[in-house]
Amino acid sequence: MADKDDALPAEQRFATKLTQLGRPGARVHGFVNPPLVRGSTVLHPDLAHRSSEGARRYEQAMVYGTHGTPTHFALENAIAEIEGGSRCQIVSSGLAAITTPLLAFLKTGQHLLVPDSVYGPTRRFCDGMLAALGIVTTYYDPLITAADLADLFRPETTVLFLESPGSHTFEVQDVPALAALAHDKGAVVMLDNTWGIHFFQPFRHGVDVSIQAATKYIGGHSDIILGAVTVATEENWRRLRDAATALGQYASPDDCWLALRGIRTLGVRLRHQMEQGLHMARWLEARPEIAQVLHPALPGAPGHDFWKRDFSGASSLFGVVLRPEFGEDAVSAMIDGMTLFGIGASWGGYESLILPTSGTIQRSAGTGAFGGEIMRLHIGLEDLADIKADLERGFARLHEVSGV
Repeated sequence: MADKDDALPAEQRFATKLTQLGRPGARVHGFVNPPLVRGSTVLHPDLAHRSSEGARRYEQAMVYGTHGTPTHFALENAIAEIEGGSRCQIVSSGLAAITTPLLAFLKTGQHLLVPDSVYGPTRRFCDGMLAALGIVTTYYDPLITAADLADLFRPETTVLFLESPGSHTFEVQDVPALAALAHDKGAVVMLDNTWGIHFFQPFRHGVDVSIQAATKYIGGHSDIILGAVTVATEENWRRLRDAATALGQYASPDDCWLALRGIRTLGVRLRHQMEQGLHMARWLEARPEIAQVLHPALPGAPGHDFWKRDFSGASSLFGVVLRPEFGEDAVSAMIDGMTLFGIGASWGGYESLILPTSGTIQRSAGTGAFGGEIMRLHIGLEDLADIKADLERGFARLHEVSGV
């Protein structure tokens, strides 16, 4: 278990915790931020000490650089606290945070259930590497009920993977009901919780393994690539830790230090970008060019009732479905001419981003038909008036190219 000797008082709230996590404390003499610790070789006073440290491979022991440094441990403890779990493993990327637990909990001959709305690289890993290992994946409707999902379970089903909201189309899943079913069937429940960081507490809703692309909100500045996997039980921790060690999973301590710095402002950024995102989602909902806004916090969005029941807030990433008269060429002209919105992957940073997603949505279970071109927007920290002006100019190009 993680070292809880300096655990924060239970009455401290989220914003306060973020200023204290991963630090020695306000009453300790020294710099306010913990030092950055780099290293590969760890020296020991004698062989007995080296042996005893090596035996503590499931603890935060100083064994070798790939097993972690104090910088890694501070970040892992902080993310475990944010996620509401007990132990966290830092890995090299958000995708590694997905692939590492899948490899830890699956073996040849077993079966995996994945939502049809899942992040594209997750699907490619399932259809490529897992399939090559003899692991079968079935994709299901992300809005499926537990009763219908029960029909997809097999005797060899080992993992139920969730991504809520779904990638690009933002369907919110009924996580508690689906998790309860999976546990009844003896399966492990994994959740990509990147969108729901802080707003969704995974272990309170039946999740066994929670995944974060720390590249996104935890980093907060679009300058690191990092992943985190959090668990709540010792059994799951040992399986995860063994897999991460065997795979050589490692993250730069420099990136971990930057992530710790990003955590200090996480609460402020989440709150402000939530407000900005909701404002823009409602503004876009009123635009004549928009058929539907795929923002979980808006009534009518896929899975909105589950969001309202289970989440305490919302991310600033969402999708919009354009009316069918606006084709791909018009959407490209709109996006290419943006001056404020960046055209780029990732999200969770300080800057607004926009991408067309219709051509990148991969589905195989008959879901994801929305009747028009889809764009994904991430709302950053810019002034709302400037964000709107950039979009208004974009909509003018949309009309010009489409002739509508």
